[in-house]
Amino acid sequence: MAVEQSESAEVVLIDDDPDVLAGVGQLLELSDFAVTPLSSAETVLDTLSSEHLAAVVSDIRMPGIDGLALLDRVRSVDADLPVILITGHGDVPMAVEAMRNGAYDFIEKPFSSDRLIGSVKKAAEKRALTRENRRLRRELASASGIDSVIRGQSPGIAALRQQVQRCASTKADVLIYGETGTGKDLVARCLHQFSARSKGHFVAINCAALPESLLQSEFFGYAPGAFTGAAKRRIGKFEYADGGTVFLDEIEGMPLHLQAELLRVLENRVIVRLGENEEIPIDIRVVSAAKTDLSQAVEEGRFRADLYYRLNVLSMSIPPLRERMEDISLLFQHFVHQALADGEEAPVLTPQLLQALVTHDWPGNVRELQAAATRHALGFPIEVDPEEEAGMPVATSGTLEESIARLERHVIRSALASTDGNVEQASTLIGVPKRTLYHKIKALGIEKP
Repeated sequence: MAVEQSESAEVVLIDDDPDVLAGVGQLLELSDFAVTPLSSAETVLDTLSSEHLAAVVSDIRMPGIDGLALLDRVRSVDADLPVILITGHGDVPMAVEAMRNGAYDFIEKPFSSDRLIGSVKKAAEKRALTRENRRLRRELASASGIDSVIRGQSPGIAALRQQVQRCASTKADVLIYGETGTGKDLVARCLHQFSARSKGHFVAINCAALPESLLQSEFFGYAPGAFTGAAKRRIGKFEYADGGTVFLDEIEGMPLHLQAELLRVLENRVIVRLGENEEIPIDIRVVSAAKTDLSQAVEEGRFRADLYYRLNVLSMSIPPLRERMEDISLLFQHFVHQALADGEEAPVLTPQLLQALVTHDWPGNVRELQAAATRHALGFPIEVDPEEEAGMPVATSGTLEESIARLERHVIRSALASTDGNVEQASTLIGVPKRTLYHKIKALGIEKP
């Protein structure tokens, strides 16, 4: 069923010919569209924030920014906004190329009023559907809750959730930093799940786990006879992810020669199967993850600088577990319940066990904590036995939150005392960001010595 356009649906009309601009603008207004006429495409980005924008209609040959460049600009801001190009007879090959690059339609001069209005109305219906789907997707994400996927109450995790929600709605590639076990795969899946690509495939590739000889065929696929053992055509992971998301984990382990191939794919969004010559266009979003700083790898010659800058459009860092002590109890209990069968009662989390959990360094991060929670749920001993500081209080009463607060006060007070009240030095000593430590000092009512 067609979705009716809003009475205030807007169309941006661009043409350097004032007569065409006036005539086509009047035609659109008579069809109940609000028209924003522009004589050039230079200022078009200023008009793309309107909630009611239905389509962009533009001549393809203009001084300055032409139709193809305009298309790229519009798609970089909103890939779902329909762009209709008006072409002269000699511009048809250019218009066909624009269609391949994502243009909604092209109309060849001279055109009838019905042809133009019909195309704009269909574009407006498509745009209305897109907006409705976005609204429903936002409601679904809110109902299912990203809080239930990326769990935690610490400032670092709260900021991470906000970053994921902002980045998920864009088309830009994302680079994730995080130590082993912090949840890079989980964050990448959230970027896919809460995006417009959620119905497409999420394809995860561990760049460091695959043998170097297989990486290219796994990425791009191959034709029969491309190499010994290639008996039939195989679709590669990039092609399989068309319309979805590719997650490149441990990208710092990718060989240099394949980095050049990846750069070509990211810039052109086309792949070529091994043993074939045909370029295959793909519509993918690339989310990559690294355990170490890629800029350092660039300086050491282990990673291409041009690929680094291409991947690093948007970046986010996942804080290690030792920097989010307030999340340990919540995460531990969540993983305990995950490990239990339906109806099983969770074992008691004693103050002694809680003390061991919050004072452990967790080098394996959330993955190590999950393993410990699973062992606890199944009745096995937890291999966490840190050396207790002298005078460390063991909570014997009160809620878990009260026990955690007592332990945190003791650790922070001890760190401040040993550094003569220097918050920066204390933050380094206990492995907590300075901003987080200031927040805890205030929240826990701690007076600096």
